[in-house]
Amino acid sequence: MSNKRKTYSNEFKTKVVLEVLENNATINEIASKYNILL
Repeated sequence: MSNKRKTYSNEFKTKVVLEVLENNATINEIASKYNILL
């Protein structure tokens, strides 16, 4: 059985990137906050 990949909206992507830039957070911290698997 194949797994369907999760798709993220452009708005969500923008929100995540802005949070990384504004808060000087690491990618791993943001990924944990939003439950994004790397």
